[in-house]
Amino acid sequence: MSDGFAYIDILFFAMVAAFIAYRLRSVLGRRTGLERHPLEREQEARARAAEKAGQGDNVVPLPDRRGRPADVPPAPAKTVADGTGLAALRAADPGFDLTGFMTGAKSAFGMIVDAFARGDLAALRPLLSDQVFRNFKAAIDQRDAAGERLETEIMAEPASELVEAAVQNGIARVTLRFVSRQINVTRDAAGRPIAGDPARPEEVVDLWTFERPVRSPDPNWLLAETATPE
Repeated sequence: MSDGFAYIDILFFAMVAAFIAYRLRSVLGRRTGLERHPLEREQEARARAAEKAGQGDNVVPLPDRRGRPADVPPAPAKTVADGTGLAALRAADPGFDLTGFMTGAKSAFGMIVDAFARGDLAALRPLLSDQVFRNFKAAIDQRDAAGERLETEIMAEPASELVEAAVQNGIARVTLRFVSRQINVTRDAAGRPIAGDPARPEEVVDLWTFERPVRSPDPNWLLAETATPE
Protein backbone atom coordinates (compact mmCIF):
# COMPACT_ATOMS: atom_id res chain seq x y z
CA MET A 1 0.00 0.00 0.00
CA SER A 2 2.83 2.34 0.96
CA ASP A 3 4.47 1.55 -2.37
CA GLY A 4 1.36 2.83 -4.10
CA PHE A 5 1.47 6.11 -2.19
CA ALA A 6 5.20 6.45 -2.96
CA TYR A 7 4.45 6.00 -6.67
CA ILE A 8 1.74 8.68 -6.50
CA ASP A 9 4.15 11.05 -4.71
CA ILE A 10 6.81 10.53 -7.40
CA LEU A 11 4.26 11.11 -10.14
CA PHE A 12 2.99 14.27 -8.42
CA PHE A 13 6.47 15.78 -8.02
CA ALA A 14 7.34 14.90 -11.61
CA MET A 15 4.25 16.77 -12.79
CA VAL A 16 5.18 19.78 -10.63
CA ALA A 17 8.74 19.79 -12.01
CA ALA A 18 7.47 19.59 -15.59
CA PHE A 19 5.09 22.51 -14.94
CA ILE A 20 7.89 24.65 -13.47
CA ALA A 21 10.19 23.84 -16.38
CA TYR A 22 7.45 24.82 -18.84
CA ARG A 23 6.86 28.14 -17.07
CA LEU A 24 10.58 28.96 -17.04
CA ARG A 25 10.88 28.20 -20.73
CA SER A 26 7.83 30.28 -21.57
CA VAL A 27 9.34 33.27 -19.73
CA LEU A 28 13.03 32.95 -20.63
CA GLY A 29 12.24 32.16 -24.24
CA ARG A 30 10.40 35.39 -24.90
CA ARG A 31 11.97 38.40 -26.60
CA THR A 32 12.14 41.30 -24.17
CA GLY A 33 13.06 44.07 -26.58
CA LEU A 34 16.49 44.36 -24.96
CA GLU A 35 18.26 41.96 -27.32
CA ARG A 36 21.32 43.33 -29.08
CA HIS A 37 20.89 45.00 -32.46
CA PRO A 38 22.03 42.76 -35.36
CA LEU A 39 24.69 45.35 -36.21
CA GLU A 40 26.15 44.98 -32.72
CA ARG A 41 26.42 41.22 -33.15
CA GLU A 42 27.95 41.81 -36.57
CA GLN A 43 30.46 44.26 -35.05
CA GLU A 44 31.55 41.72 -32.46
CA ALA A 45 32.00 39.07 -35.13
CA ARG A 46 34.11 41.52 -37.17
CA ALA A 47 36.18 42.34 -34.09
CA ARG A 48 36.93 38.68 -33.43
CA ALA A 49 37.85 38.13 -37.09
CA ALA A 50 40.08 41.22 -37.14
CA GLU A 51 41.80 40.15 -33.92
CA LYS A 52 42.59 36.74 -35.40
CA ALA A 53 43.92 38.37 -38.56
CA GLY A 54 46.05 40.81 -36.56
CA GLN A 55 44.18 43.86 -37.80
CA GLY A 56 43.58 47.00 -35.77
CA ASP A 57 40.69 49.42 -35.63
CA ASN A 58 39.11 50.16 -38.98
CA VAL A 59 36.91 52.79 -40.40
CA VAL A 60 35.78 52.68 -44.00
CA PRO A 61 33.69 52.82 -48.36
CA LEU A 62 32.64 52.33 -52.29
CA PRO A 63 32.13 50.67 -56.22
CA ASP A 64 32.36 52.42 -59.82
CA ARG A 65 35.34 54.67 -59.41
CA ARG A 66 34.60 56.85 -62.41
CA GLY A 67 34.52 60.57 -61.73
CA ARG A 68 35.07 63.75 -63.66
CA PRO A 69 38.36 65.31 -64.87
CA ALA A 70 40.14 67.34 -62.22
CA ASP A 71 43.06 69.61 -62.98
CA VAL A 72 42.86 71.38 -59.62
CA PRO A 73 43.33 69.66 -56.23
CA PRO A 74 40.16 69.37 -54.11
CA ALA A 75 39.38 71.95 -51.46
CA PRO A 76 40.83 71.50 -47.95
CA ALA A 77 38.95 69.19 -45.63
CA LYS A 78 36.27 70.51 -43.29
CA THR A 79 36.04 68.92 -39.87
CA VAL A 80 33.06 70.69 -38.31
CA ALA A 81 29.66 71.50 -39.76
CA ASP A 82 26.75 73.27 -38.11
CA GLY A 83 23.35 71.61 -38.10
CA THR A 84 24.69 68.15 -38.88
CA GLY A 85 23.38 66.40 -35.76
CA LEU A 86 26.86 66.14 -34.28
CA ALA A 87 25.67 67.47 -30.91
CA ALA A 88 23.07 64.70 -30.68
CA LEU A 89 25.70 62.09 -31.47
CA ARG A 90 28.07 63.44 -28.85
CA ALA A 91 25.24 63.51 -26.30
CA ALA A 92 24.61 59.81 -26.91
CA ASP A 93 28.31 58.95 -27.17
CA PRO A 94 30.44 61.45 -25.22
CA GLY A 95 33.58 59.60 -26.28
CA PHE A 96 33.03 60.27 -29.98
CA ASP A 97 35.99 62.16 -31.47
CA LEU A 98 35.20 63.63 -34.88
CA THR A 99 38.82 64.47 -35.68
CA GLY A 100 39.99 60.95 -34.88
CA PHE A 101 37.07 59.45 -36.77
CA MET A 102 37.81 61.44 -39.92
CA THR A 103 41.52 60.72 -39.69
CA GLY A 104 40.77 57.01 -39.50
CA ALA A 105 38.35 57.23 -42.40
CA LYS A 106 40.90 58.96 -44.62
CA SER A 107 43.55 56.40 -43.68
CA ALA A 108 41.16 53.61 -44.64
CA PHE A 109 40.22 55.30 -47.91
CA GLY A 110 43.35 54.31 -49.82
CA MET A 111 43.32 50.77 -48.43
CA ILE A 112 39.68 50.19 -49.38
CA VAL A 113 39.92 51.68 -52.86
CA ASP A 114 43.02 49.62 -53.51
CA ALA A 115 41.40 46.43 -52.15
CA PHE A 116 38.35 46.96 -54.35
CA ALA A 117 40.51 47.49 -57.43
CA ARG A 118 42.47 44.32 -56.69
CA GLY A 119 39.34 42.36 -55.81
CA ASP A 120 40.67 41.59 -52.33
CA LEU A 121 37.52 40.42 -50.55
CA ALA A 122 39.44 39.35 -47.45
CA ALA A 123 40.62 42.91 -46.88
CA LEU A 124 37.16 44.34 -47.51
CA ARG A 125 35.17 41.91 -45.33
CA PRO A 126 35.98 43.37 -41.85
CA LEU A 127 35.15 46.90 -42.96
CA LEU A 128 31.71 46.51 -44.51
CA SER A 129 28.22 45.63 -43.39
CA ASP A 130 26.81 42.44 -44.87
CA GLN A 131 24.74 44.24 -47.50
CA VAL A 132 27.53 46.53 -48.66
CA PHE A 133 29.95 43.61 -48.79
CA ARG A 134 27.52 41.70 -51.01
CA ASN A 135 27.30 44.71 -53.33
CA PHE A 136 31.08 45.02 -53.54
CA LYS A 137 31.49 41.30 -54.11
CA ALA A 138 28.88 41.33 -56.89
CA ALA A 139 30.76 44.14 -58.66
CA ILE A 140 34.07 42.31 -58.32
CA ASP A 141 32.56 39.01 -59.51
CA GLN A 142 31.03 40.74 -62.53
CA ARG A 143 34.38 42.29 -63.39
CA ASP A 144 36.18 38.97 -63.03
CA ALA A 145 33.59 37.16 -65.16
CA ALA A 146 34.17 39.67 -67.95
CA GLY A 147 37.93 39.19 -67.69
CA GLU A 148 38.40 42.86 -66.84
CA ARG A 149 40.93 44.46 -64.51
CA LEU A 150 40.63 47.75 -62.65
CA GLU A 151 43.69 49.91 -61.97
CA THR A 152 43.32 52.74 -59.46
CA GLU A 153 45.85 55.31 -58.29
CA ILE A 154 45.01 57.97 -55.71
CA MET A 155 46.96 61.11 -56.55
CA ALA A 156 46.66 62.87 -53.17
CA GLU A 157 45.06 62.53 -49.75
CA PRO A 158 41.29 62.97 -50.08
CA ALA A 159 39.47 65.97 -48.69
CA SER A 160 36.72 65.09 -46.23
CA GLU A 161 33.67 66.85 -44.83
CA LEU A 162 31.07 65.91 -42.27
CA VAL A 163 27.64 65.86 -43.91
CA GLU A 164 25.37 64.42 -41.24
CA ALA A 165 25.42 62.65 -37.90
CA ALA A 166 22.56 61.01 -36.04
CA VAL A 167 21.61 58.35 -33.50
CA GLN A 168 18.66 56.09 -34.35
CA ASN A 169 17.55 53.25 -32.09
CA GLY A 170 20.93 53.16 -30.39
CA ILE A 171 22.84 53.11 -33.68
CA ALA A 172 25.21 55.99 -34.45
CA ARG A 173 25.29 57.04 -38.12
CA VAL A 174 27.86 59.38 -39.64
CA THR A 175 27.89 60.46 -43.28
CA LEU A 176 31.09 61.89 -44.76
CA ARG A 177 31.75 63.47 -48.13
CA PHE A 178 35.08 62.53 -49.70
CA VAL A 179 36.65 64.28 -52.67
CA SER A 180 39.76 62.73 -54.21
CA ARG A 181 41.81 62.86 -57.38
CA GLN A 182 42.29 59.43 -58.91
CA ILE A 183 43.39 57.70 -62.06
CA ASN A 184 41.01 54.85 -62.83
CA VAL A 185 41.52 52.57 -65.82
CA THR A 186 39.55 49.45 -66.67
CA ARG A 187 41.35 47.02 -68.97
CA ASP A 188 40.00 44.04 -70.88
CA ALA A 189 41.45 40.54 -70.82
CA ALA A 190 44.10 41.58 -73.37
CA GLY A 191 45.18 44.54 -71.24
CA ARG A 192 43.64 47.17 -73.49
CA PRO A 193 42.02 50.21 -71.77
CA ILE A 194 38.25 50.15 -72.20
CA ALA A 195 37.36 52.90 -69.70
CA GLY A 196 39.29 55.74 -68.11
CA ASP A 197 42.43 57.60 -69.16
CA PRO A 198 45.74 56.50 -67.58
CA ALA A 199 47.15 60.00 -68.19
CA ARG A 200 44.25 62.06 -66.83
CA PRO A 201 43.17 62.16 -63.16
CA GLU A 202 39.49 62.33 -62.25
CA GLU A 203 37.77 64.05 -59.37
CA VAL A 204 35.80 61.38 -57.49
CA VAL A 205 33.14 62.40 -54.97
CA ASP A 206 31.72 59.81 -52.57
CA LEU A 207 29.22 59.91 -49.71
CA TRP A 208 29.86 57.18 -47.15
CA THR A 209 27.59 56.42 -44.22
CA PHE A 210 29.12 54.53 -41.32
CA GLU A 211 27.26 52.84 -38.49
CA ARG A 212 28.14 51.62 -35.02
CA PRO A 213 26.04 50.64 -31.96
CA VAL A 214 26.58 53.41 -29.40
CA ARG A 215 26.86 50.98 -26.48
CA SER A 216 29.13 48.50 -28.25
CA PRO A 217 32.61 48.03 -26.75
CA ASP A 218 33.89 47.56 -30.29
CA PRO A 219 35.25 50.95 -31.51
CA ASN A 220 35.08 49.98 -35.18
CA TRP A 221 32.56 51.42 -37.62
CA LEU A 222 31.07 49.54 -40.55
CA LEU A 223 30.25 51.07 -43.91
CA ALA A 224 26.47 50.80 -44.24
CA GLU A 225 25.71 52.92 -47.33
CA THR A 226 27.51 54.42 -50.32
CA ALA A 227 26.28 57.10 -52.69
CA THR A 228 27.51 59.52 -55.32
CA PRO A 229 26.07 63.05 -55.15
CA GLU A 230 24.36 64.19 -58.33
